[in-house]
Amino acid sequence: MAELYIRVAEDESEEPMEIPSEDDGTVLLSSVAAQFPGACGLRYRNPESQCMRGVRLVEGVLHAPENDWGNLVYVVNYPKDNKRKMEEIDAASAVKIKRGFQKTSDLIVLGLPWKTTEQDLKDYFSTFGEVIMVQIKRDAKTGNSKGFGFVRFTDYETQAKVIAQRHMIDGRWCDCKLPNSKACPDEPMRSRKIFVGRCTEDMTPDDLRQYFMQYGEVTDVFIPKPFRAFAFVTFADDQVAQALCGEDLIVKGVSVHISNAEPKHNNIHQLFRNFPGGSASLAALFGRSQYHYPSSHV
Repeated sequence: MAELYIRVAEDESEEPMEIPSEDDGTVLLSSVAAQFPGACGLRYRNPESQCMRGVRLVEGVLHAPENDWGNLVYVVNYPKDNKRKMEEIDAASAVKIKRGFQKTSDLIVLGLPWKTTEQDLKDYFSTFGEVIMVQIKRDAKTGNSKGFGFVRFTDYETQAKVIAQRHMIDGRWCDCKLPNSKACPDEPMRSRKIFVGRCTEDMTPDDLRQYFMQYGEVTDVFIPKPFRAFAFVTFADDQVAQALCGEDLIVKGVSVHISNAEPKHNNIHQLFRNFPGGSASLAALFGRSQYHYPSSHV
């Protein structure tokens, strides 16, 4: 006797699966549950009334309606609690899939040792997941590392894992963050402005803008008048500004020193009390502006 199969699906709209019947024409519930875990019965749509009907179940055995399974598609029944649990699992899976398709971003890596190469950076971050881009920012003339770089991952979850911790790279602790101060709204806002010391009179705002654009988007350049041998440059990204602090750079053949600009609440007169050339007028100038001389240079 040829083995008989009945067509079973989890939902009427889904493609059915063939489940084998027994020699007497019945179907074991265990055969259905083997393909549809948690199944507790079957139902089908009556061709005449178009209503759903349950299949008779006796001691784990399903009996064909009117002794003939026919060519109908039988739908799996689940206990209500089990169905709710499966729906929760499906919802969790949907969230996971959605997260998987979130776009990744270029992450800035701060505090890199000078000796670290792009291959070193890629080898390190590849231990977390697939890396699609690494870049170390270098001086255009010397080719030396500027102590920071960028990395990008294929997977969003990998990116989140990397951001959540500090990294020991070539013997030095480094931070890896989104290059956007808005990424962590609970974190205090860090200055996007740098102080450029040792400027010369022939340096113009355009000169400084063109030079610092190689590091990131520049939103403002300020040179005080009368000339005081320093300037301020503001970046769109606070991470770039922080990465440049402490550097000595060559602008128009002159070595300039970069440091952090102080927040506005500092006492201006206190800062300029010992500054040569008249503190009162200079303090008044800075009191009227958003730019402030760093305390480390007084």
